[in-house]
Amino acid sequence: MTESNLLELTREDQQYLIHPLYHPDEHIEPLIWVKGKGALMWDVEGREYIDGLSGLWNVNVGHGREELAEAAAEQMKALAYCSSYTGSSNISAIKLASRLSQLAYPHLNTTFFTSGGAESNESAFKTARFYWKAKGRPDKIKIISRFYGYHGVTMAAMSATGMAPYWKMFEPRVPNFVHIPPPYPYRFEGAKAGESIGLAAARALEDAIIQEGPETVAAFIAEPVQGAGGVIVPPDDYFPKVREICSKYDVLFIADEVITGFGRTGSWFALSRWGVEPDIMAFAKGVTSGYIPLGGIIVSDEIRDTLRNVSLENRWMHAYTYSGHPTCCAVALKNLEIIESEGLVERSAQMGKRLLEGLQTLYNLEAVGDVRGLGLMAAIELTADRSTKATFDPTLKVGDRIRKEMQNHGLYTRARGDVIMFAPPLVVTESQIDRIVEVAREAIQVVTMGIS
Repeated sequence: MTESNLLELTREDQQYLIHPLYHPDEHIEPLIWVKGKGALMWDVEGREYIDGLSGLWNVNVGHGREELAEAAAEQMKALAYCSSYTGSSNISAIKLASRLSQLAYPHLNTTFFTSGGAESNESAFKTARFYWKAKGRPDKIKIISRFYGYHGVTMAAMSATGMAPYWKMFEPRVPNFVHIPPPYPYRFEGAKAGESIGLAAARALEDAIIQEGPETVAAFIAEPVQGAGGVIVPPDDYFPKVREICSKYDVLFIADEVITGFGRTGSWFALSRWGVEPDIMAFAKGVTSGYIPLGGIIVSDEIRDTLRNVSLENRWMHAYTYSGHPTCCAVALKNLEIIESEGLVERSAQMGKRLLEGLQTLYNLEAVGDVRGLGLMAAIELTADRSTKATFDPTLKVGDRIRKEMQNHGLYTRARGDVIMFAPPLVVTESQIDRIVEVAREAIQVVTMGIS
C-alpha cells in the first residue's frame, strides 16, 4: 500500500469510526490489520507481529483457520439466521448446547446463547434475580464482585466490573453491586495472623454477605483468573472456600469464564483446577475463537428446573435477537472440534508452562516485581522499587511505553498500568514463546534504563 493510500485509510478511520475505549490522542497512527495466520498477524504495511493477546483473549485456535470460514459459509448457504425465541429453534444451536453440556461442569447442562461476554454476564445477573424471585425470595437482588474484575461495560456489567476508569464518565452505576478485594497475592493486604491470602480474600466475601444481609444477596461473580485486571491467579485454597461460603448463605456463584474458558488456562474450564462447580457459568470469546460473535450462560440443573417450572405469567422474559444464531453456533461446533482434535487444551498447559518459566527469567531485571500466570495467561508486574512494591509514577506511562516498544519489535499485546499481559493463541509455537520473552526483556530494559 502506498503512503498516500495509507494516509487516506487512516483519515477515513479517524473520521468515521468510534473505537472501544476511544480517545483521538491514542489513535493518531493506528495499526490497521489485514491478515493473520496461526499466532501471527500482519498490518496494512506488511509488518509482521506475534499476536501476544490472541486478539482480545479470544483467538484460541489461531488466525486463518479455513475450516471455520467454511463452517460459516455452509451454514449461511443453508440457513443464515432464524429466530430462537420460544417455539422456534435450529439444528446448530441444539447440537452446540448438547456439546457444551458434555464439556462443562457436571451439574451445568443447559445453555442460553448471547452475542458476547457482557451480554452473558447481564444474562447471569438477571437469571440470578429471576431464580430467587421464583423461589419466593424477591429481596435477594444484590451482586458481589471484586476489584480488578472485568465483566464487560454495559451498564450492569460495568457496575460489576471493579476498575474505576470504566465508571468515571458513566456514573451513576446501577445500584446493588458491591465490590470486595480479590485474592491478589502480590498486593493483598488484610490477612490475619496465620491466615493465608486465599482464605483472607474468601473471608472478605463472607464479611460482605453478612454486612449486606444474606437475605439481600443474589450472587457472587468472579473470573477464575482475573484477566483484564492484570492476570491475577488466586491461591489454591480460595475458590473451594468461596464455594463453601456461597452454599452456606444461599448465594449463587457465577463463574465468568469469558476469557478462561475453552482451554485458555490448560483446562476446558478453569474452575475444574480447584474441583469447584459454579451455579452459572458465563462464556464467550474462545467458544468461536473470535471468528464470529457468540457467548452464553450455562446454568445448573437446579436453576434450569426452576426456570421450567414457573407459571406462564412468570416466564423468563429475557431475550436477544441473535440468541442461538445458527451461523455462530455452526462455527462454534467446528471450533470445539478443532480444539479437541488438535489437543489444544493440553497444548495450552504445556506452552503456558514454557511462557511462565521464560518470563520468570526476567526477575533479574530490577523493574520486574512479579511474574504470574496459568496456562496461556501470564503477566509481568513492574515496580519502581522491588522492596516496597512501589508503582512507577503514572505520568511516566512506563507500562504503555514498554507495550509500544514491544510493538516496535513485532509483539502486539496490552498493558494495564504497569502490568504487561500475555495470552497468545493456543497454537503458538515454542520459538514464538521464546521470542515473546526475548522481546519483553529487551523492551523493559530499554524503557526502564535511567528511570528511578
